[in-house]
Amino acid sequence: MKTNLDSNYWQNRYEELQTGWDLGAVSPPLKAYFQQLSNKELKLLVPGCGNAYEAEYLWQNGFRNVFVADLAEAPLAALKARIPDFPEAQLLHQDFFLLQDTFDLIIEQTFFCAIEPRIRPDYAIKAFELLKPGGKLVGLLFNTEFPQAGPPFGGTENEYRTYFEPFFHFRTFATATNSIKPRAGKELFMILERKGI
Repeated sequence: MKTNLDSNYWQNRYEELQTGWDLGAVSPPLKAYFQQLSNKELKLLVPGCGNAYEAEYLWQNGFRNVFVADLAEAPLAALKARIPDFPEAQLLHQDFFLLQDTFDLIIEQTFFCAIEPRIRPDYAIKAFELLKPGGKLVGLLFNTEFPQAGPPFGGTENEYRTYFEPFFHFRTFATATNSIKPRAGKELFMILERKGI
C-alpha cells in the first residue's frame, strides 16, 4: 500500500514517537562543519528539519539567521520549547518545495531520504533555486539501500550525482569519516556549491 507522505503522516510519526532517525543531537559530521564556519551572518535553511538539533546548535553558537522548515508542526513546537527566543518568523511550517526565499547555506540531514525517490530531481532543482549565487548545499546522504520499504529511502552515490551535477559543483562528496557508529560507512558527506551567477 502506498503511503501519502504528507503533513498528517509526519505529524503522526512525531506524536507516536516513531522517529528512529532522530539522533537526539547534532550529527558529528555537521557539527564539525559548523565549527569551522566563521561568518555568523550566513542565512541558513534546515529543510525537513525534524527536531532541528542542527539549528539548535547553530543558534547556541551565535548564528541568528537560521530558518527551519517542516511539514509537521510537532518538531517546530519542540524547537521553540527548547529555544523560547527562536523567532517565530524563522519557524516555517511549510513544504520545502513551496518555499520562496534565498539562502547562503542549506543543511541536509535526513530530509532527502524522507521524500519519495521520484521527486529527488525536484529537490536538486529547488535547492538550486533557494541558494544565492555561490551558496552551498551541505549535509549527509545515505549511501546504502534499506531492506524495508521507506521512508527512509536509500540510494547510491552514482544516483545522487545525476541529480546534483547539472546544478552544483562538487566540493566534497565522499564517505563521512565521523558518522555515528550505526551509520558508519553508510553516509556521504557533501559540500555542493551552486553553479551560475
